[in-house]
Amino acid sequence: MQRLFVTATGTGVGKTHVVRLLLRAFNRLGYRVGACKAVETGVKQIPLDAQCLLEELRGLNPHFAKFKAADLCAYTFSLPAAPFCADRERSLDPKEILHKVSSLESHCDLMIIEGAGGLLVPLTERYFMIDLARDLRAHTLLVTPSGLGCINQTLLSLRALEHAGLSYDWCVNLYEERESFPKATRPYYDAAFDNWWSVEEGLELFCRRFAAQTTED
Repeated sequence: MQRLFVTATGTGVGKTHVVRLLLRAFNRLGYRVGACKAVETGVKQIPLDAQCLLEELRGLNPHFAKFKAADLCAYTFSLPAAPFCADRERSLDPKEILHKVSSLESHCDLMIIEGAGGLLVPLTERYFMIDLARDLRAHTLLVTPSGLGCINQTLLSLRALEHAGLSYDWCVNLYEERESFPKATRPYYDAAFDNWWSVEEGLELFCRRFAAQTTED
């Protein structure tokens, strides 16, 4: 079973959008794809991120046709906050997230797990989203924003991944300040990194590289 954990520098960066694109791209490569939203907060009735993933999966993997959006989430909370803060009853157990992922994997051969917020978002008092990535033993894809200030956010997240010793790639989601990005941000990325890519231009190549690497392993 192959796993890919999708995280970001924070909330509202476009994780769900990227996961949907990944599902389509891996499906074109012949994968029987699946997805899971580890934790979703701010849920009133239906977990909207999970619903977006489910709508995508229903057209790609018939095994997911029978599921509801809540079936793709290990936990949902009504308060729009970090899981630890939203979990007022302290019910969240990271092992249940791992169990949810494992249970959904019987319906696919590639599982994409979408995190909540950024890498240091707390699930419990001492357990963070980056710890979940480690325990999932998944390759991590970090999605970063394109607005002013994103260099700092990106570098902090990359250092966290490197400090944790996790296998990762990262990409820029060009959804904001698109016109200023080439002058305000891109010069540094071009100077400091050999292999950065944008979701629009590099996602297909990333999927092919990921598929080739996991086949070799």
